[in-house]
Amino acid sequence: MALDQTGDDVNAPNGPTKRDVPPGSGRRASRSTPKGRQVDESSRRETLELLGELPRRRELLIEHLHLLQDAHGCLHARHLAALAAEMRLSLAEVFETASFYAHFDIVMDGERAPPPVTIRVCNSLSCAMAGSHDLLRDLEARLEPHVRVIPAPCMGGCARAPVVSINHVLREDATAKSVASDVARGDLAPRMPAHVGFDAYRAAGGYRLLEDLLAGRRTVEEVIAALKAAELKGMGGAGFPTGRKWELVRAESAPRLMAVNADEGEPGTFKDRHYLETDPHRFIEGMLIGAFVVEAADVYIYLRGEYPQIRAILERELAMVAAAGFLPHVAVHLRRGAGSYVCGEESAMLESIEGRRGLPRHKPPFPSQVGLFGHPTLINNVETLWWVRDIVDGAAGRFHSPGINGRKGLRSFSVSGRVRLPGVKLAPAGITARELIEKHSGGMLPGHAFKAYLPGGASGGILPAAMADIPLDFGTLEPHGCFIGSAALIVLSDHDDMRQVALNLLRFFEEESCGQCSPCRVGTEKAVALLERPVWDEALIEELATAMADASICGLGQAAMNPVKQILRHFRTEIAGGAEGAR
Repeated sequence: MALDQTGDDVNAPNGPTKRDVPPGSGRRASRSTPKGRQVDESSRRETLELLGELPRRRELLIEHLHLLQDAHGCLHARHLAALAAEMRLSLAEVFETASFYAHFDIVMDGERAPPPVTIRVCNSLSCAMAGSHDLLRDLEARLEPHVRVIPAPCMGGCARAPVVSINHVLREDATAKSVASDVARGDLAPRMPAHVGFDAYRAAGGYRLLEDLLAGRRTVEEVIAALKAAELKGMGGAGFPTGRKWELVRAESAPRLMAVNADEGEPGTFKDRHYLETDPHRFIEGMLIGAFVVEAADVYIYLRGEYPQIRAILERELAMVAAAGFLPHVAVHLRRGAGSYVCGEESAMLESIEGRRGLPRHKPPFPSQVGLFGHPTLINNVETLWWVRDIVDGAAGRFHSPGINGRKGLRSFSVSGRVRLPGVKLAPAGITARELIEKHSGGMLPGHAFKAYLPGGASGGILPAAMADIPLDFGTLEPHGCFIGSAALIVLSDHDDMRQVALNLLRFFEEESCGQCSPCRVGTEKAVALLERPVWDEALIEELATAMADASICGLGQAAMNPVKQILRHFRTEIAGGAEGAR
């Protein structure tokens, strides 16, 4: 007989219970069952069937959560318990990660699961201007309660607003009728765009540069020198010189890794989507060249969760690249984002790739020194890598086209808002917003007068039409309190209320704050409350903006108040007029 410290038989049926311990005896009651949520056999079996032979490594937690979400339409608590047990993680680790990302729906015991179809209606600025609020109400009236209809932030379809996603599959130029029709017909598959496939890309000279590097006919030093001569900068928004970055990472101790940021969540930005949908191999070759230069054994592509069509393209095309023998030096891993804007910040992206919440890291150390899994990591944006072949191969082609207004080369602009022809515009660096609208975007919509523009997406600030002749490039907008970032130009007209524009942008930042630091978590919430008041307290808003810019950990909190500050500077009369009207 085995006795515990109390003298009870621990092998007795059900074990000792609280009833078995006399009050005041000082003896501790033991439990009849183990602590924590228990895994039932059916949930364990269902989870194992989904995981199959996939590795159980910690870094794959988010990928495994996607499998559960896709299979069951939500994350049942019982499946999360089974997943935690199978991956040898604490249930707290699994829950905290799953609850961080907007694309995961956790359903606790006794709660009703969401309907099998969820329609997310974009409520970010470009879609809001195109009537997404009315679309949301129309869809709710048509489809609820059998279909869940909810608002959601930017989905990368700003050029064809308004946009919805049906179970994370994009539908652009959406109307209540067209969306309801797709749902009724069960037309829920991604629309596959036409793109340059492997054979066509190869026939046009593709992968020749990579072949030359692998064979030793071209050198790493040549590649880095060409990137430096072209002055290629990071096109994700930071603008750090690419050749210098590759050089710095290469100088770090091995092993080294590479991560690609394809999670463009900035409202108004969709250029990376454009390049991945139209000419993916030019990006893939640039990525593989980068991995070769820094001697990275593994590359991780972090792809926006709203782009399932691109995921399908990359899976197919990468398989063809591997079959052709162009991956002897590197293993490529595709990782899905799960609905978090802050994961566009490079260190938050690394946390997410590692299977955790996307919380930005403190710097230093920088990712080039201590990055993914603690190793030196080269991080590049999709468009940056897309240009590598053009720059290094031959005469550098289009990238060396002359800029204007004293600038050099080309830039890809994502243009949306009140223009006739929104879309990705390849234009000379240094072009002005006015020229971009008039010469490349068909001018303003009929009945709309140009009023203002956002030169760098939601966080890049706002300038009036009177300042639309400033060259658009790195370093030209900073003296005016703005920056170009990822070159997302959102055009506003006289139909737009600047108070509502500011509210839309700050509500986005409030929703997307990761919550790690108080200046951003509390600051964005406080900012929304201040902007909702009939009369803006300018002194308090300025004080809040300073605190957020100075004390936030990452760029989300640091730049969130940029548009508000610019509206106060350039549209003070309109703000005051709005307050009078509200009274």
